[in-house]
Amino acid sequence: MGTEKERKDTQKALLYDLRLIFSNGEKENYTRQEIVELLDKIALAKDQE
Repeated sequence: MGTEKERKDTQKALLYDLRLIFSNGEKENYTRQEIVELLDKIALAKDQE
Protein backbone atom coordinates (compact mmCIF):
# COMPACT_ATOMS: atom_id res chain seq x y z
CA MET A 1 0.00 0.00 0.00
CA GLY A 2 1.27 3.41 -0.93
CA THR A 3 1.08 6.49 1.16
CA GLU A 4 -1.62 9.11 0.72
CA LYS A 5 0.93 11.36 -1.01
CA GLU A 6 1.86 8.60 -3.48
CA ARG A 7 -1.82 8.03 -4.23
CA LYS A 8 -2.36 11.73 -4.90
CA ASP A 9 0.76 11.91 -7.09
CA THR A 10 -0.50 8.93 -9.10
CA GLN A 11 -3.90 10.57 -9.56
CA LYS A 12 -2.24 13.77 -10.78
CA ALA A 13 -0.10 11.80 -13.23
CA LEU A 14 -3.17 10.02 -14.61
CA LEU A 15 -5.02 13.30 -15.03
CA TYR A 16 -2.02 14.76 -16.84
CA ASP A 17 -1.89 11.71 -19.12
CA LEU A 18 -5.55 12.26 -19.96
CA ARG A 19 -5.01 15.96 -20.56
CA LEU A 20 -2.19 15.20 -23.01
CA ILE A 21 -4.29 12.63 -24.85
CA PHE A 22 -7.18 15.04 -25.31
CA SER A 23 -5.10 18.14 -26.06
CA ASN A 24 -2.95 16.29 -28.62
CA GLY A 25 -5.87 14.45 -30.15
CA GLU A 26 -7.13 15.37 -33.57
CA LYS A 27 -10.72 15.44 -32.41
CA GLU A 28 -12.44 18.46 -30.93
CA ASN A 29 -15.26 16.43 -29.36
CA TYR A 30 -15.31 12.93 -27.94
CA THR A 31 -18.29 10.69 -27.32
CA ARG A 32 -18.78 9.08 -23.93
CA GLN A 33 -17.84 5.74 -25.51
CA GLU A 34 -14.57 7.12 -26.88
CA ILE A 35 -13.66 8.57 -23.48
CA VAL A 36 -14.37 5.24 -21.77
CA GLU A 37 -12.19 3.44 -24.33
CA LEU A 38 -9.34 5.89 -23.73
CA LEU A 39 -9.64 5.35 -19.97
CA ASP A 40 -9.54 1.59 -20.51
CA LYS A 41 -6.38 1.91 -22.61
CA ILE A 42 -4.66 3.99 -19.93
CA ALA A 43 -5.68 1.52 -17.20
CA LEU A 44 -4.36 -1.42 -19.23
CA ALA A 45 -1.11 0.39 -19.96
CA LYS A 46 -0.63 1.14 -16.25
CA ASP A 47 -1.19 -2.55 -15.46
CA GLN A 48 1.63 -3.45 -17.86
CA GLU A 49 4.16 -1.21 -16.08
